[in-house]
Amino acid sequence: MLTAEINKKLFRIEVKDSDFSSGKINNEDFITDIIKHNENSFHVIFHNKSYNINILSIDLLEKTVNLKINNNSFNVKLSDELDLLLNKMGINSKTKKIKKELKAPMPGLVVNIPVKKGDIIKHGETLLVLEAMKMENNLKAEHDVTIKNISAKKGKSVEKNEVLIIFE
Repeated sequence: MLTAEINKKLFRIEVKDSDFSSGKINNEDFITDIIKHNENSFHVIFHNKSYNINILSIDLLEKTVNLKINNNSFNVKLSDELDLLLNKMGINSKTKKIKKELKAPMPGLVVNIPVKKGDIIKHGETLLVLEAMKMENNLKAEHDVTIKNISAKKGKSVEKNEVLIIFE
């Protein structure tokens, strides 16, 4: 089970198969027909309605996805059962470690670094844009930080867990 928050509305999703074509949304059965055009583009028929869905960006740290559905943009916040349990217990906010560096969550190509050494960055601001599997992923600050050093270079490939930016 997972939840998706879209425009402050919460959806409980239970899928029955690995391709997400059937299951329940808010305890209502659903069956979809999904055609994958490429890594970021899908055509979905849901309740006899047609939807063109494009994945614009994914933020793995914040577990958010920016989607364009039939020319309308939506930010979706995803949570799984563990996230929900930790939030319910109040553990998530109390045990969040202050990280001293940003590491690559996956191999990819650095396409943009909108920060520079000495910048003071607020929680949620983009630190670096990493392209992986033809998708741009905005890597954002998990807390307020000051940039101490940037080891990543625009246009260069990075490996998973490679240190990209160091914070003070």
